[in-house]
Amino acid sequence: MDNDADLALVERCRKGDWAAFTELVVRYQRPIYNAAFWVLRKPEDANDITQVVFLKVAERLDDYDPRFKFFSWIYRIAVNESLNLLRRNGREEALDDEIDLPGSESADPERQASAAEVAGRIRAALMKMKPHDRAVLMLRHFSECSYEEIGQILDLDQKTVKSRLFEARNRLRDLLGDLR
Repeated sequence: MDNDADLALVERCRKGDWAAFTELVVRYQRPIYNAAFWVLRKPEDANDITQVVFLKVAERLDDYDPRFKFFSWIYRIAVNESLNLLRRNGREEALDDEIDLPGSESADPERQASAAEVAGRIRAALMKMKPHDRAVLMLRHFSECSYEEIGQILDLDQKTVKSRLFEARNRLRDLLGDLR
């Protein structure tokens, strides 16, 4: 995401321009939903968290420090709110093996079926992992965050981010052992 554009929108929001806030919502609604979904694994919970995140952003916009990326700040709120919901509901561990997400598309039906099967196995393995592992993997590989951004979002130093990512990848590799 373009941080300069975000900063301009934030500044407009701080001056009472709600059209700018709507632009931020449009820009970040999908990424925030995805971040919440990969932690929570339930579409309805991810929808709820997405709404909570934007309410908190509206309430706390004056707390945002423009020295940091807006993207990191809003993602941190989303991940924290998602983890808090898991704790409140006592769902720290993975629950289901199956999850219904659309597969990738390809012109070749055989390739599409094979890719969909692999993607489904990866998603199922991710969903068996602990929320903190899913969060670090999701931020790095699905949201393409840098180590620095992940550190800002999860309130960790870069060395810890790298360590957690290494460990989470190893656990995922173990769950997908036969795909090597």
